Amino acid sequence: MAYLREAEENLEVSYPIGEIWETIPKALEELKWKVEEIDEANHKLKVKTRGALMSFPSAAYIELLKIDEKTTKLKIKVETPVTTITSVLDFGRSNERVSQFVVALARLMEKKHQQ
Repeated sequence: MAYLREAEENLEVSYPIGEIWETIPKALEELKWKVEEIDEANHKLKVKTRGALMSFPSAAYIELLKIDEKTTKLKIKVETPVTTITSVLDFGRSNERVSQFVVALARLMEKKHQQ
């Protein structure tokens, strides 16, 4: 029997929404994650992560909300399907994938602003 393990993170970042939206595809490319659905108007993405040995790929939902001209709210939710067999090996996988995305995006944003 399979079920979902979820992890979610809500962050306020000190970058304009447009800059983050432009950088997200580069972060996804770096992680080798695939965009499945995109809603440009509402700054929302559904992404499929890579799987691993004895691990299913996850579905990641990314949403950006404009707080003001220089601040954006980043919401990311990851759902990882697990079975009774993979549940021990997949423990923490959803949280790990949230962290991977946040770190990749932060590194690219920092690099972009150092230039």
